[in-house]
Amino acid sequence: MGRDGCCGRGAERLASPRPVRRFRPLLPLILAVCFGAHFGQCQVATPQCRIQKCTTDFVSLTTHLTPAVDRFHEEFCKALRAYSACTQRTSKSCRGNLVFHSSVLAISDLMSQRNCSRDGPTPTTGHMDAPEPCNYHSRTQHAHSHLHSHSHSHGRTQPGYLFCGLFGDPHLRTFKDSFQTCKVEGAWPLIDNDYLSVQVTNVPVVTGSSATATNKITIIFKPYEGCTDQRVYQAVTDNLPAAFDDGTVSSGDPIHSSAGANGAARKVRALWISERSPGHHVELHAGYIGVTVIVRQLGRYLTLAVRIPEELAQAYDATQDLQLCLNGCPRGERIDQGGHLPLSPPPLSLQLQQMRRPSFASQTQLSLHGSPQVFSLDGARERCQEKLLVQDIYYSSCVFDLLTTGDANFSVAAYSAQKDMESLHPHQDRWRIYPKGSAPSTFYPDTPRLLLLLLLCKLCLE
Repeated sequence: MGRDGCCGRGAERLASPRPVRRFRPLLPLILAVCFGAHFGQCQVATPQCRIQKCTTDFVSLTTHLTPAVDRFHEEFCKALRAYSACTQRTSKSCRGNLVFHSSVLAISDLMSQRNCSRDGPTPTTGHMDAPEPCNYHSRTQHAHSHLHSHSHSHGRTQPGYLFCGLFGDPHLRTFKDSFQTCKVEGAWPLIDNDYLSVQVTNVPVVTGSSATATNKITIIFKPYEGCTDQRVYQAVTDNLPAAFDDGTVSSGDPIHSSAGANGAARKVRALWISERSPGHHVELHAGYIGVTVIVRQLGRYLTLAVRIPEELAQAYDATQDLQLCLNGCPRGERIDQGGHLPLSPPPLSLQLQQMRRPSFASQTQLSLHGSPQVFSLDGARERCQEKLLVQDIYYSSCVFDLLTTGDANFSVAAYSAQKDMESLHPHQDRWRIYPKGSAPSTFYPDTPRLLLLLLLCKLCLE
C-alpha cells in the first residue's frame, strides 16, 4: 500500500523504532481499533466478516472498567474471552483481513499481560443472566444493559463513583474534589445516607492552636434486605480492629467470585473486612452497595478514604444534609482561606507549649541529639519532599501539619492519603489539586545522581 493509501504520514512516524518498541504491547489493539473505525477505506470486507462488531462489543464491555472498579481483573478477563470467542466465530469469513489478525494478536497479548485463562465465564449477550442481588456492580450492570437493549440508548450505561478523604489536621477532600482544611472539633458526620453512615471525632492537637486531628471513626453499614444486617465498625487511637463491633469479620452468604491477589477466584460475602497491616491499615468492602473504605492509624491519629456510587451518595433526606463529604465544612469551621493554607512557623510561645507536652517526644521526629524537633519552614518542606515529589495540595497540607503540630507522622499521613486517593478515586485526570497561586512543580531529591544518569544515557546514545 503506497503513501496514498489509508495509512498516511502518521504511519511513517509510527514505524520508527522507538515508538514501536514503546507501544508494542498495545499496537495490535491500536491497529484493530483504528483500522476498524475506517474499515471501508483500507480494504474490501466481505459481508460475513464481523470483526468490527467484535471490537465494538469489546470496547463497550470495558469502557467503564478501571482499577478502582470492583472485580476489575475478573470483568476484564471475561470481556477478553468474549472478544476471543467472537473472533473465532468469524475466523473463516475474515481470512486475510488485516483488522481480524490484528485483533487476534491483541487478544493474545492482553490475555498474557493480565494473566487471563482461556477457559472461563464470559459476559452474556442477548438474554442476560440473573444479576447477583448482593453485588452492586452485577445489579447495576444488568439493569443498565436491560435498559440499553430496550431503549437503544447510547448514553452512559455504567454508574459513576465518588471519592472522599480525610487526614491530617484535618484536611478534607469532598465528593466534588474540593479540598478544605477545617477545625470541626468533636463529632461530625462525613457521610449519612440510606445505606451508609460515617462519623469522625476530632480532638485538638496542640493547645492554643485551632488545628484538630481524628482520633475516632464510626462506620455504620445499614441493613440491606437479603444481603446483610446492620454492622458497625469503630476505630479509635491504638485500637484499629479487624472486626465489627459484634466480633464478626463479614456478613451475608458467599455471593460471588472475586479475583484474589494471586489471581485465583474466591467466594466473597456481601460485606467483609480485610486487615492489611495489623493495627495500622484496615479495608472494609461492602460489595452489595459498591463501597470501599480504607482506615489507617499513623502516629496518634486516624485517616479515612471512601469510594461510593454516586446514586447511593445522593440517597438522603433533608434531615441528613450535614455531611462534610457532600457539602464540605461550614464556613466558620474553615482554617484555609479559599483553598490557601498559611505556611508559616507557629509563634515561639506555641512552640514552647509543644515541647512541654508529655506526649510530644513520642509523637514527633527526634533530632540527632535525641531532643524533640520543632519544624522550621525549610525543615518541614524538606521532610515532606522525602515522600511527596509534587507540590500539590497534599504536599502543602504536609508542610502545614508539620509546622502546626511538630508531629512528623503527619508527613506519612499525607503520603498515605494521596496513595489511598489514587487507589480509590475513579477519575485519574482529577487526582492532582494545586494550591491557589502555585504552579505544578516536581522535586528531584537526588540531583547529582540524576545528572550522572542523564550523562551516561547521552554517552550510550552517541
